[in-house]
Formats: sequence, C-alpha cells, structure tokens
Amino acid sequence: VLNTAISTGLSCYSRFLEVEQPRFSKASRTLAFVYPYLFDSIPLFYRFYRCAAESCTEAAILVHYKHTALAFLTCFIFASHLPERLAPGHFDYIGHSHQVFHVCGVVGTHFQMEAILMDMAEQHRRLLPTSLLPSSLQTLGWMGISVAVSLAVIGLCSLSLDR
Repeated sequence: VLNTAISTGLSCYSRFLEVEQPRFSKASRTLAFVYPYLFDSIPLFYRFYRCAAESCTEAAILVHYKHTALAFLTCFIFASHLPERLAPGHFDYIGHSHQVFHVCGVVGTHFQMEAILMDMAEQHRRLLPTSLLPSSLQTLGWMGISVAVSLAVIGLCSLSLDR
C-alpha cells in the first residue's frame, strides 16, 4: 500500500513540474515506475546473485533474465526517447519510443509470467503443505485499500490543479 501511494504520488507530482522543471518531471515520472519494479524485484536479484555464486540449473532463471533485461530496456527507451531523438520526424507514426516502450513492456511481462508459471510448477509440491495462504478477503481488502489510497492521491492532485 505504501509503494502504491509513493508511486502514484510521484507520477501525479511529476505533472506539476512539466513546465518549470521538465527534466525533474521526467526523472520523477521514471522513478514512479522504476521504484516499485526494483522494490518488487529484490528477491529476484538475490536469486540471481545466489544462482551466479552456486551455478544453479533452474530452468526458470533464464526466463527471469530475459524478463529483467527487457524491463531495463523498457526503462532505457522510456527515458532516452530513442530512436526519434536520433532522427526527428522519421518515427512520428511507426517506431516511436513510446510504442517501442509498450512493446518491450508487454514482451517483458510475457517472460515474467512464463518464469512465474515455471517457478510455481517447479516448487508447487514443496511449498503447498507448509505455507499459509491469505484468504480472498485479506487479498481483496489490501487491494481495496491500495485503490482507495491511489484514488485519494489522484484526487488531492486534481484539487491542486484547480488552484
């Protein structure tokens, strides 16, 4: 919930800075997406470190590498505005960085979901008997709180626009 509030707040706040400080606005908007990705990926980065040290042979780790590479490529394309920065006017309709950003994001999400499914299949028997799963009410409750917090942040930012 805290990460949701921080990301939504950064994204909304970046809109106020577009005219006066466009670079800080872009950095703030980029951070709004990078921060939750990095936070959520800490266990995965630890797994990469552990696998590199122990030379593990998990099949899903290669798919996780693809997903991570595409995530960093997505961020780079979003922040750099390539290729239209190199050839202004040539990528206005096809090949614009915003389009490439979305394609890389979708392909990266595909690899992420494939890796998660591989991990779940591989570790299903080991984790199921010992783990306590949250109830549907607990899951939906926290989701509802996150949505409410995001809507409150957006509402506060919208009210600030009127001033």
